[in-house]
Amino acid sequence: MNDKIIISFLLALISLVWASSFIVVKTATEEIDPIGLGFLRFLIATPIMVLILLIRGKDIYIPAKELPSLSILGLTGVTLLYLFQYVGISYTNASISAVLISTNVIFIAILSSVFLRETLSAKRVLGIILSFLGVFVVILSNLPRENFTLNNIFFIGSILVLLSAFCWAIYSIVGKRLLKKYDILTVTSYAFALGTFFYIPFVISDLIPVVQKLSVNGFLAALYLAIFCSVFGYIGWYYALEKTEASKAAVFLNLIPLFAIVMSFFLGENITGVFILGAMLII
Repeated sequence: MNDKIIISFLLALISLVWASSFIVVKTATEEIDPIGLGFLRFLIATPIMVLILLIRGKDIYIPAKELPSLSILGLTGVTLLYLFQYVGISYTNASISAVLISTNVIFIAILSSVFLRETLSAKRVLGIILSFLGVFVVILSNLPRENFTLNNIFFIGSILVLLSAFCWAIYSIVGKRLLKKYDILTVTSYAFALGTFFYIPFVISDLIPVVQKLSVNGFLAALYLAIFCSVFGYIGWYYALEKTEASKAAVFLNLIPLFAIVMSFFLGENITGVFILGAMLII
């Protein structure tokens, strides 16, 4: 099978898994604080990642000179990403947040052009614009059911979600540079470990109560987020970045809100003509 088809399928599958996380998180946060859930996700994912690394016999050594870059990965791909995203969503609403998070496609394309010297052709720019427009149209079709108000808290939340999107772009660009010299599993394990460590100051006071109140369903939710959304998702994402340009891979992230809304349909929401229009634009 053609390598491009395989990578496209992998990126679509990753987008599907990450889209499912919205459903899982929505259920889990009924009993777990969102920030605490984010920490538990990587507290579970990190030892799993390290175990896979050891079983595969990969070289775990990365020179100390790379610590700043690895720290950036931990901060932008784990700690700040989920702190900004979860708090931002709580200040805005799900629809607007999904649109704003999708701007990581634009950020990755721009940063790829500046730092990775990837060419932003007219066709690629048009594709990014159409794809992002499709995301906006899909979310716009759900806005009437949202409490949309432009106030100071909403503005702050929007900025936080945009910062979350920018964090993912930085994580992807810095990670792509490291992947030219080091193994995917090794780089991701360091990012997870450092990101989890940087997370501790934000949850240390509430961690014990969160764990004590955790039900079986809450634990299964954290486990799903750790194994599928973190371990599989991040390894798959970096593998794709090894095989294709960052700006091309980023376009598949626009499938996340599309998949999320399709899943919501099976939970009782209707698909409208506007939704179909947005889906066509994304595809």
